[in-house]
Amino acid sequence: MGDGSARMPRGGRVAAVRPVGPVAPNRPANRWNDAGHYAALDLGTNNCRLLIARPQGGGFAVIDAFSRIVRLGEGLATTGKLSDAAIERTLAALRVCADKLKRRNVTLARSVATQACRQASNGGAFIERVYRETGIALDIITAEEEARLAVLGCHALLEPGDGPALVFDIGGGSTELVLVDSKAPVPHILDWHSAPWGVVSLSEATGQSKAVGAEARAAAYADMRARVRESFAPFVARLRTPKGTRRLLGTSGTVTTLASVHLGLASYDRSAVDGLIVPSAAMRAVSEKIARMSVKERAQVPCIGNERADLVVAGCAILETILDIWPAERLGIADRGIREGILRRLIGGAPL
Repeated sequence: MGDGSARMPRGGRVAAVRPVGPVAPNRPANRWNDAGHYAALDLGTNNCRLLIARPQGGGFAVIDAFSRIVRLGEGLATTGKLSDAAIERTLAALRVCADKLKRRNVTLARSVATQACRQASNGGAFIERVYRETGIALDIITAEEEARLAVLGCHALLEPGDGPALVFDIGGGSTELVLVDSKAPVPHILDWHSAPWGVVSLSEATGQSKAVGAEARAAAYADMRARVRESFAPFVARLRTPKGTRRLLGTSGTVTTLASVHLGLASYDRSAVDGLIVPSAAMRAVSEKIARMSVKERAQVPCIGNERADLVVAGCAILETILDIWPAERLGIADRGIREGILRRLIGGAPL
């Protein structure tokens, strides 16, 4: 590509579908289960995502997928609770997932919930209702496991190199930063940090989407950057200048959306985005340009649209702050993460 981008090689009853814990580390990583369909469901603060796959060779082949923006954490920062409207939206999406699990005869699945359910005072009651009404048993995972699953799902897209790499996941309610040593086939985690800012929580805390005029938008964006920088401070204090070239890999709707804008895509194309390597300066330029736009202007940008117009700026602020603390020349883009990490654990017993 002439823009400096590059490609990386690609490395009956719902109640019968159940969550499982991490596979024992001493299980051989290359021992693949024989048959059946496996599923991974990731319910985040903003999105509900499902993958259904079958073992294939040393990996898996996706046979069905589902993704919907549900905004489960909408209003959570203000009330401390999941709202009735958010719960109903999410239940509607989960019913679609339950139907897919039935029709695909899934034999083993793990369904996880992250920051919104960790934080909400009614998170436990919501989990119980989901099980009663859909048969899906959601497991509220810790921020640490969330980070580990994200790395397990996307580390194959890391650029080769001898220095440590930073893998990050910008979610709806939190952002996970994971410093890894990737010399081994499965990266060794050197350090990790979970910040309480994602695209939903940061947008609501700063009121950025309601800012009118260039000056107000700039002030709100500066506020966002300052909040994120403060939340990253404990992690930054532990960082040391790495030996070798810094590498950076991001997984989230933020980085895939911004990469799509960078490429000028008319509509989202996973095959063009997943594994893309983009100059960090180009991603920063895209972020700064989007941050200056009004909500209406952002909604007109292909791959942002109405669904992401009010939240994408928070993702830009988080991404720019990550580029500040880990100034790698290039940024890897992954349209894969927690769900793929879950599937690798279910099917192959990956120990990360």
